[in-house]
Amino acid sequence: MARCEVTVNSDQQDWGWNGKPGEQTSLLPSSPADRPGDPGKRGGTPAYAAVFIVVNAALGAGLLNFPYAFYMAGGVVAGIVLQMCLLLFIIAGLVVLAYCSQVSGKATYQEVVREACGQVVGTVCDILIAVYTFGTCIAFLIIVGDQLDKILAALMHTPEGDASVNGHWYSDRKFTISVISILVILPLSIPKEIGFQKYASTLSVLGTWYVTIIVIIKYIWPDKGINTGDIPTSPSSWMAVFNAIPTICFGFQCHVSSVPVFNSMERPTVQRWGWVVTAAVVVCLFVYTGTGVCGFLTFGSSVNVDVLLSYPSADVSVAVARASIILCVLTSYPILHFCGRAVIEGLWLRYKGEALEVDRSRERRRRVLQTVTWFVLTLILGLFIPDIGKVISVIGGLAACFIFVFPGLCLIEAKLSEIRQSDSASWWVLVLFGIFMVCLGGFIFGQSTVSSIYQDQRK
Repeated sequence: MARCEVTVNSDQQDWGWNGKPGEQTSLLPSSPADRPGDPGKRGGTPAYAAVFIVVNAALGAGLLNFPYAFYMAGGVVAGIVLQMCLLLFIIAGLVVLAYCSQVSGKATYQEVVREACGQVVGTVCDILIAVYTFGTCIAFLIIVGDQLDKILAALMHTPEGDASVNGHWYSDRKFTISVISILVILPLSIPKEIGFQKYASTLSVLGTWYVTIIVIIKYIWPDKGINTGDIPTSPSSWMAVFNAIPTICFGFQCHVSSVPVFNSMERPTVQRWGWVVTAAVVVCLFVYTGTGVCGFLTFGSSVNVDVLLSYPSADVSVAVARASIILCVLTSYPILHFCGRAVIEGLWLRYKGEALEVDRSRERRRRVLQTVTWFVLTLILGLFIPDIGKVISVIGGLAACFIFVFPGLCLIEAKLSEIRQSDSASWWVLVLFGIFMVCLGGFIFGQSTVSSIYQDQRK
């Protein structure tokens, strides 16, 4: 999904399953010599572990939107076909990034882009990563509010459809989001080290699997009183299909995380990496498709943007799923914030022309200021943006840039550096493929952004 947890972990030891206690991960690499992209350094992560890490990076709360994406796409067949078409480019983008990482010798997504495409494109990439992680944090806070509303309604035995649960100050959405964010998210976001978050993120992935199981079970054995709307079997128009693309891109976006994972592997070759990402994407495909198909067929046109909101509040198994998603969000927000903060810190140091801060007091003050500012802004926006669909449509378009545009640009630049081999047919095929990826990603980003603005104006 939308998680970028690995962009911060730029040391290979942060990816190997070494089992060392007390591991700590610095916000930025301590020195160029510590970077895994340097010649002579090899990771210790076996291929099966790399598969799990990529799955961990991709899966998340984004699966809640897949049933609605299938509805927008025009049904099960259209949704599956759209996914399969996009998956070809998603896997290709991951392989291209590994190839460009080998060529450039760089170990993180933004470093690869900067090395291949230059300072300007690299800076744009940094800014978009910061915007993407910021928007995803807002979406996470909206999800927390949505799920807490349902859980509190069940605890207070509020009749379905009755808004009286919000009549109490302690059950008001703004109050509950603020309290849980201040007590849990903010303390987890301030520290400089994030090694402990690896284990929490594993629990969050298990939580998303549980949500998928519940959605499938509820489709096979539906509860009484569930209102199933019309179930379309074809899209209303060919343009309507594109409205589902941002959700799919948001769910499968693990590209920002992929480069450090690749460099952490034992024997990191492009061919070996291709098998790893194919296996990981297939696992994610089953999870997302299972949730999307069963959730869509359960509710049809009445499905909510967040599928869990379509189920009754009193359902115990669904309540556990809601609690699992809240756990997923509470552990994912700090990780995404670390990613965004690392990019902002890098931009600041590059702008000032300074090396990594040696003065710990200055670094601490700057880190606390960045964290508190980020937290307050996302909290305010999360409180006053009630519809997660609006946020997904924007950050899903940004995800398309990380999946298509930047890998395509890197591939073009990498092949142009081999201009002496331009008479090769494979050279031309790869260059044209890179151009196509850039055009496709640019189209998806532009279409989703314009569609989001148009929908807001209509409302």
